[in-house]
Amino acid sequence: MNDELLARSFETHRDHLRAVAYRMLGSVTEADDAVQEAWLKLSRSDAAAVENLAGWLTTVVGRVCLDMLRSRKARREEPWEVPDPVISRDDGGPEHEVLMADSVGLALLVVLDTLTPAERLAFVLRDMFAMPFEEIASVVGRSEAATRQLASRARRRVQGAPVTPDPDLARQREVVDAFLAAARGGDFDALVSVLDPDVVLRADRGPDQGGSTEIRGAAAVANQALTFSRVGQGVVRRALVNGAAGVVATREGRPFSVLGFTVADGRIVEIDILADPARLGRLDLAVLD
Repeated sequence: MNDELLARSFETHRDHLRAVAYRMLGSVTEADDAVQEAWLKLSRSDAAAVENLAGWLTTVVGRVCLDMLRSRKARREEPWEVPDPVISRDDGGPEHEVLMADSVGLALLVVLDTLTPAERLAFVLRDMFAMPFEEIASVVGRSEAATRQLASRARRRVQGAPVTPDPDLARQREVVDAFLAAARGGDFDALVSVLDPDVVLRADRGPDQGGSTEIRGAAAVANQALTFSRVGQGVVRRALVNGAAGVVATREGRPFSVLGFTVADGRIVEIDILADPARLGRLDLAVLD
């Protein structure tokens, strides 16, 4: 296979590989790096000897992501960070069901970030991409039985978290709009009414702006929302954040926060805020124009 044909063949798998890497890493930039590393490995290998290119590339990306996760765990000072959001237009329309089917919510990514690197890889490759345990075992360097146990432990932790939003985007948007209106109006009671009693708010401001914070409970989150509204949110634009109702706040044309909401049973159960200037500066917001 010549270089041009090899590149074309690789491109047919790029979207799948990015999806795997993003779910593994929760970072768009790192996911692209992992995919690029897979291309470099392929270009240096004997591609003609590869019988199942999709499986081979997925295995390579899995190993690269596993190494990146282990390195991240070793160096990270914060216990967690809000994953990179994937932002798209809030148009609804017939494309939304397709987007939702291919999306992974910020709340789920936060839960995945609490797993060990090996647990995360086993869960993502098995439960999200139906990869055989035998192949996953070769990636993590464990027996098939041990790999099944990794996936099982991860699955129990994921299933114990309220990470699935209501599928009705219009209902999600109605609840989020009510939250924003109550925050702007300084209406504490109205805020509490749209928040689940056990709501969780996570805010990641970056290492130079105070790091990450977590607030739990409707009253505490409502108070925090009122504080945010008094500071001023600039221009707030509707957006889909990882396939769910969210907003992007900008000042002078630059984003200063992205809010992702998880709405279940008509109430907000989780709010994830990315306000790290460095990471916000890397987001592609052209899709909102």
